[in-house]
Amino acid sequence: MGALTHESLVEYLLEEAFEVAESIETGADEAELQGELGDVLLQVVLHARLAQERDVFDFDDVIRSITGKMIRRNPHVFRPDGSLQDTFPATVAEIVQKWDAVKRAEKPAGTGVFEGIPLALPALARAQKSLDRAERAGLDTPAVPPVKLPPADQGEYSEKELGELLFGLVAAARAQGLDAERALRGAIREFQESHGSPS
Repeated sequence: MGALTHESLVEYLLEEAFEVAESIETGADEAELQGELGDVLLQVVLHARLAQERDVFDFDDVIRSITGKMIRRNPHVFRPDGSLQDTFPATVAEIVQKWDAVKRAEKPAGTGVFEGIPLALPALARAQKSLDRAERAGLDTPAVPPVKLPPADQGEYSEKELGELLFGLVAAARAQGLDAERALRGAIREFQESHGSPS
């Protein structure tokens, strides 16, 4: 096995994160979830260790960084010294509004609404995240089209039309408070289980 690098570990970090999601979505017991979370944490430790070997940062720096970010981005929860506020916002909408205001203040001028949405996200999740960001920024979002595949005798969709159809499905799911990526994972799981393949 070759030397470990950040690049060589990416596939394992993604795999372990999806295993955590699967544990939660399938109602696995707490011991399994604990184990899967440990596997994700191991990936963080490995990446920090690789950086430490190059004198870039270490695990303690990762902890300090996320602690600072949580305090800075949640002034409705924490005082600047990290202690808890006496009162908290009444609604999730207020929390999101405060979070977005702090994030906007941190961004350099000119960064886009979609900045920071990972290109590596699965396409359905990326579509949903993009719609969330657009709505929170007050941008127009696509109208939810009626979703129907054309009859076989009326031709086929082009890949572009299929993409628009899928994006419309995500918009429709989101409008109903559903998560398209999670729904598709569940449908795949059911399909595999119905054909005798454990997920």
